[in-house]
Order: sequence, then structure tokens, then C-alpha cells
Amino acid sequence: MTNFKVGIIGAGPSGLAMLRAFESEQKKGNPIPEIKCYEKQDNWGGMWNYTWRTGVGKYGEPLHGSMYKYLWSNGPKECLEFADYTFTEHFGQAISSYPPREVLFDYIQGRINKSNARDYIKFSTVARWVDYIEDKKQFRVVFDDLKKNETFEEFFDYLVVGTGHFSTPNMPYFEGIDNFPGAVMHAHDFRGADQFIGQKLLLIGSSYSAEDIAVQCYKHGSDEVTISYRSNPIGTSWPEGIKEKPLVTHFDGNTAYFKDGTTEDYDAVILCTGYQHKFPFLPDSLRLKTKNCLYPDGLYKGVVFNENERLIFLGMQDQYYTFNMFDTQAWYARDYMLGRVPFPAKAERDADIKNWMDYEASTETGAEHVDFQTDYIKDLISYTDYPAFDLDNVARMFKSWLKDKETNILNYRDQVYTSVMDGTAAEPHHTPWMEELDDSLNRYLQEKCEEERELV
Repeated sequence: MTNFKVGIIGAGPSGLAMLRAFESEQKKGNPIPEIKCYEKQDNWGGMWNYTWRTGVGKYGEPLHGSMYKYLWSNGPKECLEFADYTFTEHFGQAISSYPPREVLFDYIQGRINKSNARDYIKFSTVARWVDYIEDKKQFRVVFDDLKKNETFEEFFDYLVVGTGHFSTPNMPYFEGIDNFPGAVMHAHDFRGADQFIGQKLLLIGSSYSAEDIAVQCYKHGSDEVTISYRSNPIGTSWPEGIKEKPLVTHFDGNTAYFKDGTTEDYDAVILCTGYQHKFPFLPDSLRLKTKNCLYPDGLYKGVVFNENERLIFLGMQDQYYTFNMFDTQAWYARDYMLGRVPFPAKAERDADIKNWMDYEASTETGAEHVDFQTDYIKDLISYTDYPAFDLDNVARMFKSWLKDKETNILNYRDQVYTSVMDGTAAEPHHTPWMEELDDSLNRYLQEKCEEERELV
């Protein structure tokens, strides 16, 4: 049965995966429901759609993206590769395992440009409010067309929330930070290391963003970087110039005081303190309330909102897997909406959610977290026709990546892996990562093309 209407909020990797899932069905000659997708930004790609702006966008909306210059993938591309569209298919050649942002964005666009997805997306349009009309079993969504400065409403039988959860900063307060004389920002507003050349930086938090911003600033010329952790250090073997210290207790001018009784002076502070799951357009009864974890409470199969089975959330988990996990979630959501997958009574759903949450609670190490998410994706794929791939081998690559970072945080991006999708072995980038200061697509592919011309 396809005579229903689906609304998708967000055209980042999750929203685009949802569109691709329905397109895959359509290509098999099967009918699909009416679909409309709404994106706050003026282009698709979500977090990968880089902008120099911070704070608000050109229409005054809170800025969604947290992307910055010089960002390179911090995990092997072979672990995030689409099962139905490989890097080799896109670029026509083998590339390195850790491409920069612009290369990954090009890859995302390559797959979606082969579809008619843009026909379903209304850009520069933000969701303002959602009501669920019980007697009609429909959602009423109020939108603002930012370009026209007009408000309108739409009705949907199913609503898919694909807005991500890395856009609303978590901003803890430290006594005295409001009088710190240098720059103070959240990682959300970090746009590159250039402004911190020659400076002494304090990063608060032990997240992946802290790890990556620390190494990037070190690479691009900061004098010294300190990472201040709340509970546990990141624990990697840092080079001289990067160090970890216990949590800051307070500031006095440009002096930071730490729990271990030491003090140091800094030029700038970057809060790498994570993000909130924030859905200002959803009423309390429809809002997912969770912290960053591998299995959010209240989502059956990590996808269907347990209190309203017509509401779907994609990409709300903490992530080792990314693009291909969003795909498997979207394929599951598609077949769920089409009535193809079993949907048990609430008591059974509650028990299933609890089993997954208990499983996550039993994990401690990074390797165990990888195994958890691998099992989760295997479970989703078992319900759909998403192309099967060697998840156990991907898990092995993730574990190797974890060890590579422990061995040398400065050169793990120089390692290479082999695609489980088409068997292509990655080639080392023409320049060691620590020496490569240009992250553009042209630079990334340039010398490879020149080398090939020289061989002819």
C-alpha cells in the first residue's frame, strides 16, 4: 500500500539515504508513496556542506554545520562506503583511505546526483512546529520558506526526522571564563586552525573533535595544545606540543586552574564538549530525549519512535559507522512504512529496546563498541534488501584504525585499507598527511593525475 505521504526533515546523509531507499524501490518498478523533503540550508549534504559562517546563516537561522577547513576523514573511508556506490565508481581510480572533507562531499553528491532526489527537496525551508492529529493519524508540520519569508503547512502520514545531532552545542560554564581575554568558542564554531598559529590553546573535552582539532592546530602551527578531560584522558601517545590534563576548575584572566592543582596561561579556549539532541520543532510528546549513545532509548530498532509508530528518526546514534549505517536505517524505515517488516506490540518492542540497551551497557572498550554497532547493522540488514557486505571485515578495519591512532596519532591517516565493496586497495596519498596543508579536491587528485600522465 503506497497511497500515503512521507515528510522528511533534513537533506543531510540521513535524509538523502531515505530518498535513495525509496528510489531503489522505484527502480524495481514498484510504486512509492508521495515524498517531500525539507532542508534548512540551500544545498544538501548536512554537516558536509561547509560554510565559513558561524552563529547564524544568511537568513538568520542558527547555523547547522560544524564543518571546518582542513578536516580529513578521521576513519577509513572503507568503513563508511555505500554498498551500492563505491569510491572507485565515483572517482574512477583508487584513492587514499583518509580523504579530506571536500572529497567526501563530492562522493556523497556523486551518488545522489545520479538520482532525481533534488526534485523531492525544498531547500532553504525550516520546520517550525509539528502537531500529531490523532483522529487523522497525520502530522501537521509548519514550515518557513526562508527565501520568500513565508509560512506554510503540510500534512504527512509518516514523518522522518533526519536533522542529525551535531549542531546544537553543549556549553558548560567554568567560573571566570566570561572574563577570559582571548578567543573562547565551541567546536561548532571552529572553522580552521589559521587563526591559532603561534598560539597556546586549551581544548576542553575528550571527544573526537578535541582529538582532531588538537592535531590540526598542532599541524598548522599552534605553539602548544592542552586537552583538558573530565573523567578519562583520550590516552593516545601525544607528540611533544600536545598534552592532556585533568578538568579545568576555573579561570582567572588568561590563567586556567586544573584539578591537579596546576595552572597555565592560554591564548584561546575551544570547548569540545559535545552536542545536544535538540528538536525545537517537536512537542514534548514526540521529542526524542537522549544523550549521545549507541542505542537511544525510545527508538525501536534505533529508528521508529516507540510512543508514536508513524514518527521515524534516522542517524541519532553515536557513530562508528556513518553513511552505510544511515542507509541500512533508511532501507529498514522504507520497508517498515511499506508494511514489509514485522512490527510487534509495544511490550515486545520495549523488551527489544531494553535488550539492545543492556548490550550497550555491557560494552566498555572501543573494540566492543564497534562490535555492538556491527551487530546492530547486521540486524537491520536482515529485514531488507540493502546490499549485504562484509561487516565483520569492516569491524576489523575499525579495530585496526583504533590501534593505528594509539600507535601514532600523527600518521594514522597515512595507512591504507581495502574496500569490502569492490576489493579496491587504497593507495597512499601523494603527500604524507602531516605535510599536506591543502585539503582541496583539486590538490587531492592533482598529483595522481600528473603521475599517470608521466607514465604514458
